[in-house]
Amino acid sequence: MPLPIPINMKHLAERNGGIDILRGLTVVLVVIHHMALRIPLAQTGLATIFPLWLLKVFSGNGRSAVTIFFVISGFIITSHTLKRWGTLSQLDWRNFYRRRAARILPCLVTLVVVLSVLDLTQVPDYTIEHTDQSLPRAILAAFGMHMNWYEGQTGYLPCGWDVLWSLSIEEAFYIDFPLFCLITAHFSRFRAFMFFCLAYR
Repeated sequence: MPLPIPINMKHLAERNGGIDILRGLTVVLVVIHHMALRIPLAQTGLATIFPLWLLKVFSGNGRSAVTIFFVISGFIITSHTLKRWGTLSQLDWRNFYRRRAARILPCLVTLVVVLSVLDLTQVPDYTIEHTDQSLPRAILAAFGMHMNWYEGQTGYLPCGWDVLWSLSIEEAFYIDFPLFCLITAHFSRFRAFMFFCLAYR
């Protein structure tokens, strides 16, 4: 009689090893990129070990790594949707939105509360001081899913806030994904594709 598989082992069995490796590499690239913003790698002892072109590749591709994160996220969401509902057209959008909200909102609310307290108590490096920025506006951008646009218009916010720009892009995908699935259920894939191309133009 086969032994039951522990829950944690079931979770591991469902993971995609290739995706995990790709995630790990992109995390390394993002960390190196942020480190190189403060400490140029070409001016460190690493320049005596690695060629400059390689240091530039590792230190200058943080944005590309974030783009890879977006692609991975889209792949995982689509894969899980197919496993859960069979086809994209059968997706239960109410359930999808509830699950996304349950995953994102607790951490987002906690982060915004902590950052708001740090700003109100004037903690150095965590206080919003830019004349075009304010705490209420930053909170609106965080929950209104347009932090990327807000920072693009006013500049970077203090530590902690500016990590939310990428979440805004992810959330836009989460909002649009069920709509795309519903449209493809009633229209040909080509017409649905053209619709979204025009929508994002």
